[in-house]
Amino acid sequence: MSSTYSGFNVCLTVLSIINKFSIMPDYKKAFHLFLVSLFLFISCKDKAQYRSPVGYDINKPEKFVLSSSLTEISGITFIDGKKDTLFAIEDETGKLFSIALGNEKPSHSKFAKKGDFEDVAILNNNTVSVLRSDGSFFLFPVAEIGKEKIDSVHEYDNILPEGEYEGLSGVDSKLFALCKNCMADNEKTEVSVFTLEQDSTKTLTVKGSLKIDLSTIRPEDIKGKGKGKFHPSCLAKNPLTHEWYIISSVNKLMLVLDENWKVKDSYPLDPSLFKQPEGMTFSATGDLYISNEGGDGNANVLLFKYHKQ
Repeated sequence: MSSTYSGFNVCLTVLSIINKFSIMPDYKKAFHLFLVSLFLFISCKDKAQYRSPVGYDINKPEKFVLSSSLTEISGITFIDGKKDTLFAIEDETGKLFSIALGNEKPSHSKFAKKGDFEDVAILNNNTVSVLRSDGSFFLFPVAEIGKEKIDSVHEYDNILPEGEYEGLSGVDSKLFALCKNCMADNEKTEVSVFTLEQDSTKTLTVKGSLKIDLSTIRPEDIKGKGKGKFHPSCLAKNPLTHEWYIISSVNKLMLVLDENWKVKDSYPLDPSLFKQPEGMTFSATGDLYISNEGGDGNANVLLFKYHKQ
């Protein structure tokens, strides 16, 4: 199920109909109609427009509503950027979901018992990698997607430093894990990213780390809980511009960074659109997909099509 955000033209049509009645000789009725017209005009004015990264309009997504089984959706990815099937996980059940957007009945494969799973990425185009919030990983072959239960899962418990992790991205032979809360970080000025690779025996190992300097972000952009602290939820690399995108659900903020992880700009997000953005990925053509947890309603995926400048 999909829809696009609009409504201003509808409101204008309603106003034009109501205004026709305002010329009636019944002045009392006309006055009441005037008040209604004024209220509708104020209510139907265009929403505030939010600044967007180059190539996108984050004010006008295409929206896909998801089934109730994905209410707690927490991570999304494609295989090799192919957008025919979106792969997703949700917080609790240890299932990988396969979604054809617009189809309300996703299939799933069980890979683990219950846990706090936060993101999913593809390594080397052949391995599914799932991140648990405590810095643990679950890896299994792409070829096993579709099985009711996946048996050949390699689990790596707590291989990242102590902290809370929510973002994961796979680029070729590397995984990049983003820390939401790390003891070693000053959350007002920096956030850690860890790099992981498979060694010659296909064992996943931590290869290094880096810190993103947040000091250039406008202080007024970092809102939400924590008095100016930045708590990232997801990350993804744009395959066309090679820029890194990071979203904080708590702060309702998107960052765009260059290839060297330097912040280029920050973009506040409309909370009425981005209810709880926890997952993000790009297609091979540069289209941006962001998933929102459902809360009291249905989860959704927002599609922002790329337009070359």
